Amino acid sequence: MAEQGIHKLQKLQRRYINYHLLADALFAASIAVMVGSFMYAIFSWSGWWSVVFFIASLVVIISIRRSWQIDIKTITSFLNLKYPDLEESCELALKEPGELNLLEKLQLGRVEDVLEAVPAMQWEFTKWLRLSALVFLIAPVFAYEITQLHDYYHIKSRLNKITNLALKELSPEKILPQIESVNISIAPPAYTNKPARQQDKFTLEAEDGSDVTWKLKLNVAVKQVSLIFNNRERIMLKNTDNAIYSGQKNISQSGFYQVDIDGKLSDLYQLQVIKDNPPVIHIKAPSQYTYIDAGEPQRVAITAAVDDDYGITNAFIYATVAKGSGEAVKFKEQRIDFGASFGGHNPHYDLQKLISLPSLHMEPGDELYFYIQAQDNHNQQSRTDVYIVAIQDTAQLLSMDGLLSGVNVKPEYFRSERQIILDSQKLLKDRDSISTETFNNRSNELGTDQKLLRLRYGKFLGEESESDIVDPKEDKNDPVGDVKNYGNAAVILDKYTDKHDNAEDAQFFDPTVKAQLKATLTEMWKAELQLRLYKPDAALPFEYKALRLLKDLQQKSRLYVAKTAYNPSPLKMEKRLTGDLGKIIQPVNHQDIQTDNSQYETLKNAVSVLEELRNSDVINNADRHTLQSANQQLSEKASAQPEVYLPALNAFRRILSTEKIRANDIGTVEKAIQRLLPANKPLPNTMQNAADMGLAKEYYQNLNHK
Repeated sequence: MAEQGIHKLQKLQRRYINYHLLADALFAASIAVMVGSFMYAIFSWSGWWSVVFFIASLVVIISIRRSWQIDIKTITSFLNLKYPDLEESCELALKEPGELNLLEKLQLGRVEDVLEAVPAMQWEFTKWLRLSALVFLIAPVFAYEITQLHDYYHIKSRLNKITNLALKELSPEKILPQIESVNISIAPPAYTNKPARQQDKFTLEAEDGSDVTWKLKLNVAVKQVSLIFNNRERIMLKNTDNAIYSGQKNISQSGFYQVDIDGKLSDLYQLQVIKDNPPVIHIKAPSQYTYIDAGEPQRVAITAAVDDDYGITNAFIYATVAKGSGEAVKFKEQRIDFGASFGGHNPHYDLQKLISLPSLHMEPGDELYFYIQAQDNHNQQSRTDVYIVAIQDTAQLLSMDGLLSGVNVKPEYFRSERQIILDSQKLLKDRDSISTETFNNRSNELGTDQKLLRLRYGKFLGEESESDIVDPKEDKNDPVGDVKNYGNAAVILDKYTDKHDNAEDAQFFDPTVKAQLKATLTEMWKAELQLRLYKPDAALPFEYKALRLLKDLQQKSRLYVAKTAYNPSPLKMEKRLTGDLGKIIQPVNHQDIQTDNSQYETLKNAVSVLEELRNSDVINNADRHTLQSANQQLSEKASAQPEVYLPALNAFRRILSTEKIRANDIGTVEKAIQRLLPANKPLPNTMQNAADMGLAKEYYQNLNHK
């Protein structure tokens, strides 16, 4: 029985150790996946490095936790705590039978009975295993997101390498031996809200518009001390206190400068200006185009975030309401305040504004155009794109206008409506002098003229004409009466179906033109009705309205082109009609087109000279002239981008000034020149096909024969 108890305890011990080792392996795998993803994203390392990281992580974790050192007494202590029936006597199973007394033997029997009922699977043993499994399942998700940033971190790492290389070249700074100490004070401009600061290095990084003061303490007496900026501007330093020289300059341009003490020049020091970027505005809501349908609340919630380098002064919404359509559009502009306080001049603001469209006097069919404009402490302004909010016009939505679109052709104006108005006015004037029957006949005839005019304009909308109705008995070419079409339903439907709304039968007009034509026909209908009822006085308002609509259509069809003024030169009367053409010559346009490759030729020649200097330190006059020309071009480039080209410029000057030339300086200068040179354009060349012994040509010839 004792052997069975020991066997049970050893089994639990092995399982506990295995669970811990498996948990360690899962933790190591999770760490390897995460580290491998970081290395790939930042340094573009291969995925096989994850295996190395897994082995290293597993060794470290196992050596720290030492799961194999879990002894059997740990298992007995765990069982005593979990199972009270063991009565803290589980260790009795570990003793030899000869070492037990009578009471211990009796207690051992009870312990062995309880141990037989203890399950081999203990939930507490899997605590670390469950945690490691959860981490192992989550790790690939984070690893995938990290790998998506590969391009970003790869580019950033390359830029960091270039920056670090430049910093290594610049630091530690080399100063002239005459300078004992330097104190530079930088006073940033007011828009930055930054306090003044001091530094003891010549390399400067200051905000745009900063006032920089140099104080140089010299250890020897000198005659003249100055600062040279970008090889162009020179500032003389004044002797304020014995050996202390000071000077001030407002910094607004990046570049480099150097110290000149009695003709002795120092190294080039970088001068980096931090430009103030304009505010950045991001509109989170609404979308670029927003349509408010019927039944939706007529309001728009604007949510935006404004960011700046130093601080925001104000931000506004500039809104424009467009009412009407066609040439009758009216615009109204106004500025809407967010209601937020910008007194703190914070660099970030979250802005919100709820605009009620009825408060802007907007109706269905109107549109709201708005954009946000922000201004920073430096009086720099930026604005967003224009956003559009439109209220849907239900009347236009339910109509069939706009389903068809065509060329913009306007109808011809026939002038008949004007004659009908004149005849109606004359009829009313003659009412007292003519009989009632004559009055009614003339009014009915005017109604007939109005009907003909209405039908004439109705053709533009595809309406059928009453003159097109033909008696089937008189129509000998009627397809329905043909014996061959007996039982043909399509012919019968084509004959008797009302197709006046067919788009193919109508002219192609804009929806607005169609709507105005329909309104014109409606007014003609009303005028005709009153004329048929012998009421020309009641028909006149409808006739005038129909004429106004027609005139409006006529005006829309016109195009206005402004005249261009032309003032001819005055004629000389003494030369007029003389036929003297002596001063009239044939115009000749002469241009010398030259490719601007001279500057690049100088740089290319400088590279050749530098390659020769790798083997020989001797520089002849021609090579020195070439290197000096290239040095001047590199100096101009370093003025614009000192963080990139200043180390190469310092190396170039060491090459020109020293007898012993270092290979590192030559390599630095060559890399900078290669960066300046443009990429070579590929030259045209003949396409060379692979030698197929004419098999392809023969293959296609055989295909044509078949």
